[in-house]
Amino acid sequence: MSEAALRITVVAAWPHEADLHTVLLPPGATVADALAASGMGPAPGGGVAVFGVKCAATQVLRDGDRIEVLRPLQVDPKEARRKRAEARQPRRR
Repeated sequence: MSEAALRITVVAAWPHEADLHTVLLPPGATVADALAASGMGPAPGGGVAVFGVKCAATQVLRDGDRIEVLRPLQVDPKEARRKRAEARQPRRR
């Protein structure tokens, strides 16, 4: 790799573990290129983000970017909020 190589970090966090890979890529590389170089394969069902901002696999990267592999939602956010609200309210008889 030349000195203009991009240093990219790819992170996937799961409930009890995290995978972290640092890859060197040529300028103009995309998120998909970084995922392939890290061995994580194509973008998963939950998608990907760069520094917490969801993006497409075709996004061009800059030196120092951190790609986060996102998991699919396990619970609908509206349903989770409803359950939390019910748990906080005293029960009426």
